[in-house]
Amino acid sequence: MESTGSTPCPKRAKEERAFAPEAKVTLREKTCWVVDLGLLPYGPACELQRRLVVAHKAGAIPDVLLLCEHPHVITLGRNGQRQNLRASKNLLVQMNVEFHPTDRGGDITYHGPGQIVGYPILDLAGHRRDVRWYVGQLEEAMMRATADFGVATKRVEGQHGIWVDTPTGEEKLAALGVHLSRWVTSHGFAYNVSTDLRFFDLIVPCGIVDKRPTSLERVLARAISTAEVRPRLIARFGEVFGCAMIPVTPRELEVAASSRDTASGALLEAGIAKGSEA
Repeated sequence: MESTGSTPCPKRAKEERAFAPEAKVTLREKTCWVVDLGLLPYGPACELQRRLVVAHKAGAIPDVLLLCEHPHVITLGRNGQRQNLRASKNLLVQMNVEFHPTDRGGDITYHGPGQIVGYPILDLAGHRRDVRWYVGQLEEAMMRATADFGVATKRVEGQHGIWVDTPTGEEKLAALGVHLSRWVTSHGFAYNVSTDLRFFDLIVPCGIVDKRPTSLERVLARAISTAEVRPRLIARFGEVFGCAMIPVTPRELEVAASSRDTASGALLEAGIAKGSEA
């Protein structure tokens, strides 16, 4: 796994240059920190989000976009139906897949390697206090990033996420599930790049029985890595939300967040350490 320390490896530095703003950030321009957490277990990722929401409300940090991949995990949203989990507890254990109920919106989904998970910690008071608008903006950012690879996507009425048309019907490329607390966001999106789609057979994805998930790799019919897609998602996210995207290390984020809350910083550090060990 790539390092999450303060000194980026050459490969990561090259990625960061791909989306680093060319001009200086002006006082009028909104900024959003981008933090690549690498491979991070789902539990520590949720704890990080909770602490960052508190730090953002306290004014310790600006908007933040956390990016990571998770080890195999199935999550169930607060309005999800448990019967959409097809696998038994024993099967999940045998396949080394965790299960987590969560407070995000949406139903059931799978996260795993090859999938880019984005957790925006945004104060919508500085953007637009409108949940539907926010969800639409997340979709738009992913649609534009996908278009950068020559793939057309669309929205489907009543079903959040982005979709592609295939010879066998509509297939879901990315899913959404968000949470808001006093207009500060958490949770977010999951974008399938080279995800092993067989793990979705353990669930009824998003509770939709007649739709299949897909991946960018499958749509393009060629190998593609998350490292190739990540800079495009970051750039399009900044474009859609009107933010300068500033690369920040996990350590720098921890220091900033803990400047207003020592306990919060300690928990952030603990979460990042767990993720680094994964």
